[in-house]
Amino acid sequence: MVVLQDRPVVALSPWLSEAIGECADSGRTLQLVTPLDSRLSLPLRTAAAGAGVQWVVREADSYYEGLTGRPLHWYRNTFEPVPEARDYASGFTSRPSAPIGAQLTLVYRIRHSSEGDVSGPIDRLMQLLTGKTPGGWGPAEPLEYSWQGDRLTEYTRGRASSRVIVIGTGQRVAQALCEFSASGSGGLAEVSTVTVGYGPDDPPPLQHLPSLVGALAAEQTVASLFVQLTPGRADLTTEPRWTGAPAPVALAVAGSVAGPAGMPGQQVGPARSPLTLFPLGDGRSADGWQRHRHLMQHLQSPQP
Repeated sequence: MVVLQDRPVVALSPWLSEAIGECADSGRTLQLVTPLDSRLSLPLRTAAAGAGVQWVVREADSYYEGLTGRPLHWYRNTFEPVPEARDYASGFTSRPSAPIGAQLTLVYRIRHSSEGDVSGPIDRLMQLLTGKTPGGWGPAEPLEYSWQGDRLTEYTRGRASSRVIVIGTGQRVAQALCEFSASGSGGLAEVSTVTVGYGPDDPPPLQHLPSLVGALAAEQTVASLFVQLTPGRADLTTEPRWTGAPAPVALAVAGSVAGPAGMPGQQVGPARSPLTLFPLGDGRSADGWQRHRHLMQHLQSPQP
């Protein structure tokens, strides 16, 4: 399915969300075509990074993939890679239209019981990151509901799986994508990705990460939490241009866990439900991914 959008910011509208779902159900790819000066909202950019959506950017008389810069052409009723292309499209390597700062992303996993509120973790983390409670939530953009934790709980518990968007109301732009899926005994498994935008002169406060993770763990039983930095716009929209690659900052796992040699962890949170926080890097060096792989291999290997 090919969808044409010509607007400054393309968001994950209800119609577009439904079209993506229809394509996924039928095994098709949705190709979203925009001009060079369009940007994607964070929820739509996340969808475009998956297997079922492709962002196609029109530059003069040519096309390229918006997230990779790979040149494309129209062939047999679809956009396909240009076989002879050996370089990125010129639009992908052009200068961004706004200053590039940093986007701080935290991905946490929590298992909820069969009863009770499920909005607590995202509410608390938004407060810790922005100083304020969330402003609204909904399955598509613009968000349909003002923030009410009980409404979110009712919505997610009534479905086998659901994905909702949550926005912050603090000084900096903050958004979350929260995925819930039914687990055994009526419980819910939650995987949520929270992102906060920082300008080039406003560095993320990574030095406060241990206290932030500890404060979240004091109120919620967190299974794991991963932190990374990505170069990007402070408003969390994405241009079809190269701005840099993400790099890891830290990984926290439940319990008091020993890390591999040379990678000590720091215990944070209460003694009844501690997390072990492993620093991985400054969020700017790709070397952090090596440490991440080393740590994951250690955590997944049988312990004596």
